[in-house]
Amino acid sequence: MKKVLFFILFGTVALGCKQNSDNMSHKHTNALIHETSPYLLQHAHNPVNWEAWHPDVLEKAQKEDKLLLISIGYAACHWCHVMEKECFEDETVAQVMNDNFINIKIDREERPDVDQIYMDAIQMISGQGGWPLNIVALPDGRPFWGATYVPKDNWIKSLEQLAELYKNDKQRVTEYATDLANGLQAINLVENNVDSELYSLEQLDSAVQNWTQYFDTFLGGHKRAPKFMMPNNWEFLLHYATTTNKPEIMEFVDTTLTRMAYGGVYDQVGGGFSRYAVDVKWHVPHFEKMLYDNGQLTSLYAKAYAVTKNDLYKGVVAETIAFVQEELLDKSGGFFSSLDADSLDGHGSLKEGAYYVWTKEQLINLLGNDFELFQAYFNINSYGHWEEQNYVLIRDKNDEEIANSFGIDIETLRKTIKKGLATLKNERNKRPRPRLDDKILTSWNGLMLKGLVDAYRYLENEAYLDLALKNAEFIERELIKEDGSLYRNHKNGTSTINAFLDDYATVIDAYFALYEVTFDEKWLKLSKNLLKYTKKHFFDNESGMFFYTSDQDQSLIRRTIEVDDNVISSSNSMMAINLYKFDKLFRGEGYGETSNQMLKNVQKDFDRRAQGFSNWLHLVLFNNKNFYEVAIIGDDYMDMAQQIGKEYLPNSILAGSKKNGNLDLLKNRKVPGKTLVYVCQEGACKLPVSTAKEALEQL
Repeated sequence: MKKVLFFILFGTVALGCKQNSDNMSHKHTNALIHETSPYLLQHAHNPVNWEAWHPDVLEKAQKEDKLLLISIGYAACHWCHVMEKECFEDETVAQVMNDNFINIKIDREERPDVDQIYMDAIQMISGQGGWPLNIVALPDGRPFWGATYVPKDNWIKSLEQLAELYKNDKQRVTEYATDLANGLQAINLVENNVDSELYSLEQLDSAVQNWTQYFDTFLGGHKRAPKFMMPNNWEFLLHYATTTNKPEIMEFVDTTLTRMAYGGVYDQVGGGFSRYAVDVKWHVPHFEKMLYDNGQLTSLYAKAYAVTKNDLYKGVVAETIAFVQEELLDKSGGFFSSLDADSLDGHGSLKEGAYYVWTKEQLINLLGNDFELFQAYFNINSYGHWEEQNYVLIRDKNDEEIANSFGIDIETLRKTIKKGLATLKNERNKRPRPRLDDKILTSWNGLMLKGLVDAYRYLENEAYLDLALKNAEFIERELIKEDGSLYRNHKNGTSTINAFLDDYATVIDAYFALYEVTFDEKWLKLSKNLLKYTKKHFFDNESGMFFYTSDQDQSLIRRTIEVDDNVISSSNSMMAINLYKFDKLFRGEGYGETSNQMLKNVQKDFDRRAQGFSNWLHLVLFNNKNFYEVAIIGDDYMDMAQQIGKEYLPNSILAGSKKNGNLDLLKNRKVPGKTLVYVCQEGACKLPVSTAKEALEQL
């Protein structure tokens, strides 16, 4: 049986298929027309009888004993568009799908709970995954076949074989699906480790040393292609390098952040980062631009600026926020999800990167006498060439090197480059824009909110705080329900889908950070209320971890427990850090014990693969190094807090008030006529000081 399924899976990926032309007529309309997700709406006029993921659809499948064909993707996914053109818009393909399956389209960004399970399934089946993710499952949702992109002829052949197999040998298909479902449950088990000690600093040093063998010390990032910008990896290493005084690790972080900022993966013209680079030098990106990358990278570069005072990092923060504000900000204060990788080229065809690339002739015509300097600065040469006649702007020298080679001063260089980039942006604005995914996702907004808070904290730009407060108020107004729970999704004034653990974890973190820069207890209270709700409805007493889905929602095959830190940190690692910080302000409520137990449950994997648990590793540093609660009381508490807060102090939290506050940390500390700083550990405080300099010396 397994051999048959294996053959069907891998026998489908060899041949190509000519792409159909765009069909703008609405000859067909399916049930997706009632959805709000831009990705689902893109498929609403396919001849395939698509359904959205709803419990009644699964009930219908079981009643009719019909296989499910589940296709998962997202709006900015290039290969999802290709497969739609080749297969899902084709009436012959649609007939095979409609006759034999109940067809379900899923936006993975709306339903990560479903995507996680089926992504694990395809990796168990084939050893690889990606999107579009296509799964064939029993009527109850248990998968038994999967593939990513499949050309038309092979897609038809595979589906016909699978339908025939289910018709003629249902028992064996069911046995395989049962085995796979058992495997999906087994790989997600987390044991409650009650015996071990917490991970030591010596163990952490060894784990990081193992990790360094993958460092690309010349181009930054890891020695591989494609290269992903892994914000939690570099943020942990920044924390580790500064806290343990490891200059060689700091140098690697600097190299990575500089090369990323120099690369084509960073939009030199309009700011903001694309998804990842397909090469080793951060040059040619997969051109989709996602809110979650840009939110996390805003935080990372702001913190790196606090450590290094490198103006390059400050510029990246400013330009990234400007991009998000210009392209992804809704008038409500929420942030949209992404920009597509594809846009219309000069011939009217959808092409990846068409909006962002330049020919040499275009640059000569636009820049005139400044072209020679621009050419050297952004490598309009073999180093910067992509494909056909197109160049993707990439730097490989700093301003001083370029200025010296042209015999000009730095200011003249920067003014000329800034003028050239403004010219290109003006020209680019005339091009057809990439499609916008205008759904608003709670967790991604939480990440962007945290980015704005960090940008304000470390760069001291009031505009960033204003933007953060508008977003925080949007989340409070539109995404928090009366019962204290969250929605996952918001579109056109309507919020839908119950939130998942990452939605709670990111908003709890962002609201806590917002309290640390405003000392408005409203944000701390909202953060704590969300934490209480999460403990009540997501926590698993048996494993000591949090489920990804609430006990208020139906589960499919399993309730996932997410622990691996990927491009976005795992929801459990974020929750463990949230709990650790809340324990410092609300001692005796059990938050610290839960956080430590969660850390114990996963720490056995740190030796083997530290980079896959990098967000967890902050807790190792918190537990092994001094962690401080900093209380600031008095008339000038806000000014004092800004002076302290702009320094990079990862092993600390801030609390402040004009007078004695409600928190235990702020009670009975007010001295009339003075603004005092109390540096405390576990609630025990050193003698108060009256200047930021003295406080920082204690820290």
